[in-house]
Amino acid sequence: MEKQWSNDEEMFALMKEKLYTPVVGDILDQMGYPHQFLPAEIKPLEALVPAEAFIDRSVPDNRLKLAGYACTILENDVYEYPDKPFGLMTEALDQLQKNEIYVATGAHNSALWGELLTATAKARGAVGAILDGYSRDTPQVLGQNFPVFCRATWAQDSSIRTYVFKYRCPIEIGQVTIHDGDLIFGDIDGVLVIPKEIKDEVLEKALIKASGEKVVRKAIEGGMSSTDAFAKYGIL
Repeated sequence: MEKQWSNDEEMFALMKEKLYTPVVGDILDQMGYPHQFLPAEIKPLEALVPAEAFIDRSVPDNRLKLAGYACTILENDVYEYPDKPFGLMTEALDQLQKNEIYVATGAHNSALWGELLTATAKARGAVGAILDGYSRDTPQVLGQNFPVFCRATWAQDSSIRTYVFKYRCPIEIGQVTIHDGDLIFGDIDGVLVIPKEIKDEVLEKALIKASGEKVVRKAIEGGMSSTDAFAKYGIL
């Protein structure tokens, strides 16, 4: 198979334009990686906000899909005022690189993300944040059109409750072990982790399957039964 992209920018553009997490997850299953989806509760921040909320939704597509390389962050809850508020959070933010996603887990006693973290990450060239926990400053975060995926929103501050003590280290969220530099892909149906050593093969196969699914849908809409379509194309 010949790659359809020549650099990261082209790869991410292809992922956002032509792929969706179900088809990529199917390929990972076929390749023997059946535990790559983060918990279903982790959703785009946009999707967690009630429809009646008075929040600007004029550019929702920018907030519903993300693709980039993981910058892994390990936190823990603390129960007294720490000597260094936030721990290594500012250091972790300041070393973010272009096309990276801030992926944090380990603390659940406060919000892990907010307006100023979004501004910092965006200025550094990062392309999103994934939190095994909560985000706050919701209107201000959404207003920056920066994709944030989290479990819920909660205003409780992290400075005296949460401590970043390590970054760019292996972490676990749900059933997935995430290594720094793994490829992350998320949309309205979930977030999955593509191990960096197999990312090219996964994406090449997923692009083929996504194209095949369009052919199968057209055949079914033209009157072919799903049984016959699966027998002919091997896709369902």
